[in-house]
Amino acid sequence: MNTLSLSDALSREELRYMSRASDWRGALMLAGDFALVAIAFALSILSLWLIPVSIALLAGRQLAFAIVMHDCAHRSLFRTKWLNEVVGKWIGGASIDAPFLAYRDYHMKHHRFAGTPDDPDHVLVEGYPVTKDSLRRKFIRDFTGQTFIKELIFSWKDATFAGKLPFLVFQAVMIGALWLAGAIWAISLWWAARIFVFPAIMRLRNIGEHGVALDRYDPEPRRNTHTTSANWIERLTVAPNHVHYHLEHHMFAAVPPYHLPRLHRTLASRGYFDGFDCVSPGYVTVIRKAVRG
Repeated sequence: MNTLSLSDALSREELRYMSRASDWRGALMLAGDFALVAIAFALSILSLWLIPVSIALLAGRQLAFAIVMHDCAHRSLFRTKWLNEVVGKWIGGASIDAPFLAYRDYHMKHHRFAGTPDDPDHVLVEGYPVTKDSLRRKFIRDFTGQTFIKELIFSWKDATFAGKLPFLVFQAVMIGALWLAGAIWAISLWWAARIFVFPAIMRLRNIGEHGVALDRYDPEPRRNTHTTSANWIERLTVAPNHVHYHLEHHMFAAVPPYHLPRLHRTLASRGYFDGFDCVSPGYVTVIRKAVRG
């Protein structure tokens, strides 16, 4: 059993440095997400044969914007408080039609009660590991749009104009940009990604974060949360904005996403993860761990 304490693996000075948010680094990360959205649309405009690539990239950036909302909810993407509030609501939440403040309240409960039966996110990974047939059925529901329809009904059940305004503005801006580019039809690719691919990516993200954890009811973070080492293709599609360093995020939620790789390397090099099956080498391994048997 690994008895190395967190204070032995990381000094206060190191943690203080890695917890320092930066407006320019947050803006750079956000700009990179928008650049990849533009590239995804451009690929499909240049050649219809590249539409599947465009859809995969767009679904990955939709998750990236969801992570922008997540990081802004923690007030960790930017150093300036109001930037986190504005970007979290009008870009992060707006892009995926999620209410920013309601999400923050829900997500803080997840962090507060992680490793206990009161964690509201347990429902997302309940029953894992599952059988092959069960996992196949879940992904079939995602890739056929059934999961999206369910989420859509829930999202619009008690909708108000004020609550949906960020989403409507985001869509209007994107449609306007595509109209100026002479390719308004390309908005259909955004929605193809949102309906048929994004739900599967979200499911994979949830499985990788807590579904394959050693024990979701243990207060030890190395047992209730999991990190995945993603390659460059996975970072483009299913693991944007360093979201795969989820164990590190749970240990230090104030650390901005752009410092999570350094935090991971520091802890790993000092043996903090040794003896715990809390880091997977990629999402293929995550899927294998998610299957019972």
